[in-house]
Amino acid sequence: MAERKSDFALPTLDDLFSTQQEREDAKLEKIRNIPLDLIDDFPDHPFHVRDDEDMVQLVESIKANGVLTPAVLRQKEDGRYEIVSGHRRKRACELAGLTTLRSEIKDLTRDEAIVYMVESNFQRTTILPSEKAFAYKMRLEAIKRQGQRTDLTSATLLQKLGKTSREIIAENSGESHEQVRKYIRLTNLIPELLQLVDEGRIKMRPAVELSYLDEDSQRDVALQIDINDCTPSHDQTIRMRKMFESGKLTTEVVEAIMSEEKPNQRERIVLHGDRVRSLIPKSVKLKDTEDYVCKALEHYRRYLRSRAERDGR
Repeated sequence: MAERKSDFALPTLDDLFSTQQEREDAKLEKIRNIPLDLIDDFPDHPFHVRDDEDMVQLVESIKANGVLTPAVLRQKEDGRYEIVSGHRRKRACELAGLTTLRSEIKDLTRDEAIVYMVESNFQRTTILPSEKAFAYKMRLEAIKRQGQRTDLTSATLLQKLGKTSREIIAENSGESHEQVRKYIRLTNLIPELLQLVDEGRIKMRPAVELSYLDEDSQRDVALQIDINDCTPSHDQTIRMRKMFESGKLTTEVVEAIMSEEKPNQRERIVLHGDRVRSLIPKSVKLKDTEDYVCKALEHYRRYLRSRAERDGR
């Protein structure tokens, strides 16, 4: 007689002698120390890793306490790992002389990893405009591939989706729909202009107008910024965009517009290299010339002040 198969499964020893919490914890991804040489950066990671004062403090913390919060990695098809969250921690481990990174391995698709990466990095205290711009763009492209409407460059998106930008981009971003659109436009700037945005020399509104110019016109603008030592005003960028869209923006037109006097134009002091260099000791390196000249002028100013005080007695 054939043995009847029961659908009833007996509990295992682990089930009998462990708590529900312990069983749930056992299902979580294990945290492991992954060799640094097996970890790759996230492709086109939009957030910069800087060797600044914050990094110095992170290195000291890791030397003293180890990596308190595990990095998040995903395993690639070739067996290597890719950082989803923790690029600064990986760099700090390298600087601290460690060979592994305490990490949690998550099973994420490419688009899930993008969403996780962007949202985790938005917890940073300081984020550059360029970092936000490319992060928002990556986030939106991931959502689009997942079948959602993400045309945030459209002025009527909110009506189309019935959602706020907070729901579409990230719940904690706090950005308006219009601000998100502006940030995404920045990804169309050439690196030279985008760096000026990061430095605060070009504000958001003129930067957005410049983003509608083609690469050649943007390079003409960048050249004139360098020559005139000033950045274009919002009004000037509006005019350049209109002329570009009508096919009338030439190199000469950019030069004419940018050469106009503006409130933000700096007064320039021209020093002739040969004459100045002849007065500076050869032991002073070229990169230290400005500091040497400033100190010399400060010394000369004190001398003039002292002489004026003597003459006034």
